[in-house]
Amino acid sequence: MTLPPVVWGSPEWIAAALAVLVVAFLLLLWSYARIPASWRLRVLCATLKAIGVTALALCLLEPLLTGTRARPGANAFAILVDNSESLKIRDAETTAARGENIRNMLVEDSAWKTRLGQDFDVRRYAFDTHVRSVDDFEALAFDGQGSSVATSLAALSHRFKGLPLAGVMLFSDGNRTDLGADVDLSELPPIYPVIASSAETAKDVGVSNVSVSRANFEAAPVVIRADVSSRGFEGEAIIAVVTDEAGNEVERQRLPATDGEKPLAFRFQFRPERTGLGFYTVKAFAESDAAANEAGTETPSIEPTLANNSRLAVVDQGGGPYRVLYVSGRPNWEYKFLRRAVDEDEQVRLVGLLRIARRQPKFDFQAAGSRTTSPLFEGFDNPDEDTAERFDQPVLVRIGTDDEVELRDGFPKDADLYRYHAVILDDLEAAFFTQDQLGLLRDFVSVRGGGLLMLGGPESFADGKYDRTPVGDMLPIYLSGKTTSASQGDFRLKLTREGWLQPWVRTRKTEDDERKRLDTMPGFQSLNPAGGIKPGAAVLAQVTDRAGKEVPALAVQQFGRGQVGALLVGDLWRWGLHRKDENESDFDRAWRQTVRWLVGDVPDRVEIDLKADPEAANAVRIAVQVRDAEFRPLDNADVSVELRLPNGEPVTLAAPSSGRDAGSYATTFAAKTAGPYRVVLKANGPDGSEVGTAEAGWAAQPAADEFARIDADRDYLESLAAATGGEVIDPQDLESFVAGLPSRKAPVSEPWTSPLWHNPWYFLIAIACVVAEWGLRRVNGLA
Repeated sequence: MTLPPVVWGSPEWIAAALAVLVVAFLLLLWSYARIPASWRLRVLCATLKAIGVTALALCLLEPLLTGTRARPGANAFAILVDNSESLKIRDAETTAARGENIRNMLVEDSAWKTRLGQDFDVRRYAFDTHVRSVDDFEALAFDGQGSSVATSLAALSHRFKGLPLAGVMLFSDGNRTDLGADVDLSELPPIYPVIASSAETAKDVGVSNVSVSRANFEAAPVVIRADVSSRGFEGEAIIAVVTDEAGNEVERQRLPATDGEKPLAFRFQFRPERTGLGFYTVKAFAESDAAANEAGTETPSIEPTLANNSRLAVVDQGGGPYRVLYVSGRPNWEYKFLRRAVDEDEQVRLVGLLRIARRQPKFDFQAAGSRTTSPLFEGFDNPDEDTAERFDQPVLVRIGTDDEVELRDGFPKDADLYRYHAVILDDLEAAFFTQDQLGLLRDFVSVRGGGLLMLGGPESFADGKYDRTPVGDMLPIYLSGKTTSASQGDFRLKLTREGWLQPWVRTRKTEDDERKRLDTMPGFQSLNPAGGIKPGAAVLAQVTDRAGKEVPALAVQQFGRGQVGALLVGDLWRWGLHRKDENESDFDRAWRQTVRWLVGDVPDRVEIDLKADPEAANAVRIAVQVRDAEFRPLDNADVSVELRLPNGEPVTLAAPSSGRDAGSYATTFAAKTAGPYRVVLKANGPDGSEVGTAEAGWAAQPAADEFARIDADRDYLESLAAATGGEVIDPQDLESFVAGLPSRKAPVSEPWTSPLWHNPWYFLIAIACVVAEWGLRRVNGLA
């Protein structure tokens, strides 16, 4: 506590006061100089009497205490109470819930509220997902499906913008659901949190976070990671179960409980039974509390709540089909094994364009008289564009096309190439393509976002003259050298560190099994050398010759929006041809996973992006990107969104242009009930033609978010108070805090003065010093 400044009310009496003090000090010196006592006693007694005389002499100057205080009734003061469900929790060793404790503190006839109303214009508010004004707090049910602490404070500050708001008293446990809210705390008034609970929860298990990733690993293409917190179950096992929409158990795992500081990390890998969008539930509980977590049971749980024991995970496997264009310079074994492997994948369709004969010269016997050379030798040189038509075109075979028109004129010359998701080039020289087609391939990857994979061979990479071409610029390697041959299978495949981290490069579930698979693979005899690895590229596999030299065998990199891979082994088919067990499917699985990697992240003409809307509770912003046939942003499209609510009811929304970027559209939907939400989107062009459809989904789980943390978040409330100039208040200190609140800084204040002698302690000090001096003389026989 600091004393307010002191001013003199009668400074004209300073001369008289000094005179009195001088005379008094001279008399003290004269009198104590004659006393027969030790010098210590005389100094102490003289000091005590001097203090008492000085305090009385200063009264001649009328010392006044001055300061400023909040003008009574001129400033508003808000009481903001959390009405969320987390206030129903009963902490350890307590009989009342947090909400009941808050309600008891907020009774209307409490002394601190009466005093607060004398000095301020008190406003009452409650909040959960949004803030609202209330007449009193008796009707609070603590059933709100969210706790938007920061957002509610910002909204309250906005309501009082331009008005004198002295502060906000916040009653909450600090557990908030608006973690992503962007609120400038410096714009808020002083916040004074009153923590609803300081005790810790005895026992609790909660699924704090769930994430889903798709892997191009055929045996388990979906990975669900769940962070599970546990407290009070040390020495027991925590069980996590994944179930599908029908309630069927997919996978179950158990891990020993920790001390609660670090969450348990569960990792589930499985293959969904069907493609498309699906919702899975991850549920966790202690093994000793399993009975309370079984479906249909009425066994009470030892946890304070089960609302945080489960979360929904959204799995989007994609709908396909993904179309892959395979272009080869000659019929070979590679296409046979690739097609046989891909045929087992229902979501991938392989379209083949195989050259079975090169361009050959044709003969014009009508012009025989004008020739100077034999027609048998004409056409074997490099003809220019004017003479190229005099020679036959290469003979191409189409396999797996949708109709007789597809690829009828050979490799696409325009955006018709964009109908494919990936292109595989196998043993095909750059001269097969025109310059426009090479540039089209570059745009196919960088603009359309397609995948490109070049396979090794006598006419691939540097041997195919791809250096200084748009395709060569995309490759993850620098082109150099001639194809290397090893007649005795000297090239042995091994994975690099980056390769071990990529699920699609591996074909076995465990590292030991994968190493055994690599050791039993046959050696390869053909390899296209790499002149170097480009910056940003990654080498996933290498081959080692008998001399122990390691050179790249598989390299990948991102190029624009797409992926580019270089498989430098020219006779990968030996792996499938020389496998020891006919039932072994590693080679087929490797091809399917590689193709899945190529097409896995390829965008469609219509894409959906779902994000939480920070401006509204439980709201999701549905952002749509629409592109034309050349994958350029498409404006003036007609975009409609059909929502399927958790109860199956359909809701149709219009998605107008977002006004931000070309081809972007957006709408917002606020979920009112918990559960899975499906989004089916349809986009039509300005001429009414269908552009495409897309599907996505999200899970609204307000209860799981609300109970993500069980214990009161004191650290957050302290940081909130410190950032706004407030302080955290303990419930037992409410009365003393409110009593001192008017002396704090307020928007509307007034000056005040108080005579110092009106304070009893001032005269008590003076009298105490005089009495103490007399007592010392009396004890020592001097009085």
